[in-house]
Amino acid sequence: MTELLTILDGHNDTLTRVFPPKDETTRSLVKRDTQGHIDLPRAREGGLAGGFFAVFIPSETKSEVRPITANDGTQIDALCADPVSRDIARAQTESVLRRTAEMFNEADGAIRLVRTVEDIEGCLADEVVACILHYEGVEMLREDLSDLESDYQRGLRSLGPVWSRSNAFAHGVPFAHPCTPDIGPGLTDAGKELVRRCNDLGIMLDVSHLNYRGFMDLAELTTAPVVATHCGVHAICASSRNLLDDQLTIIKETNGIVGVNFHVEFLRPDGQEKADVPLTVIADHLDYMVDHMGIEHVAMGSDFDGATMPDELGDCAGLPRLVDVLRDRGWSEEDLLAMAHRNWLRVLGDSWR
Repeated sequence: MTELLTILDGHNDTLTRVFPPKDETTRSLVKRDTQGHIDLPRAREGGLAGGFFAVFIPSETKSEVRPITANDGTQIDALCADPVSRDIARAQTESVLRRTAEMFNEADGAIRLVRTVEDIEGCLADEVVACILHYEGVEMLREDLSDLESDYQRGLRSLGPVWSRSNAFAHGVPFAHPCTPDIGPGLTDAGKELVRRCNDLGIMLDVSHLNYRGFMDLAELTTAPVVATHCGVHAICASSRNLLDDQLTIIKETNGIVGVNFHVEFLRPDGQEKADVPLTVIADHLDYMVDHMGIEHVAMGSDFDGATMPDELGDCAGLPRLVDVLRDRGWSEEDLLAMAHRNWLRVLGDSWR
């Protein structure tokens, strides 16, 4: 049997699944679960050694299809979400952080909050799951960022300025296919200051969900690598959530990284939410990124527990099946190790200072 590859994953929504917005715990990350995509037993089976655990605050109202206009004048029907107030987002964030701390106690050392690359390397050596705390959208932050440093002290090490909706800092792309990501204006003044403060503190910035003009503003301002934790290739699947070739080039030029998203709507050329997607399509996205950027700039960014996974993958225990597809395509063991965790360690080292 081939030895399991040790994988750091760019994005999951497991905290939202285990700790939903209501202040209750409905699932266990520590024990084997019959639902969702990640728990500790399945992580061990799949070689999942940790990754970015997102704190995400859902909109209070259901997303709905609305007509919008792209910056080139194209009229699009897109799935749009309403904004979330700071008070609601902060209250729910505090609840998730409290319950996450309780989970670490329940896990008895089997999962750790990490703050440095050395912490992650220690987790890999000890076969402990590494939890990188990530904010997916920063509605919980005050516009003056007076609470950013305190969240950093509590362990925040990564954030995306937006989810797919607008806030005080930036504009997220609504969900549409086929569609350009060039929808809406760039970063606000508060968003530009957020980039500077994150650079100063050593918080990694994630451009996933950010619109095209916001991406370009961030890339121009940041002194750290440009990172997309969970995106796909627009040339393969023309979703508004996927990256154009010039965005991939900028990520390469800044020594950044893209974690390929496993959500079927961002994989399939037809953009449909149908799970009969062969793992070769994930490999197609990875191969395209490697061809465009080089092996040093690709990784996995599953979106486990926040998206529809291909049937052939199932959950995190199915990761070895994807690795086998890449081996069959001729990926060397060195290439696989780079994609699996070494690239993340490099980028985090450059981002966290």
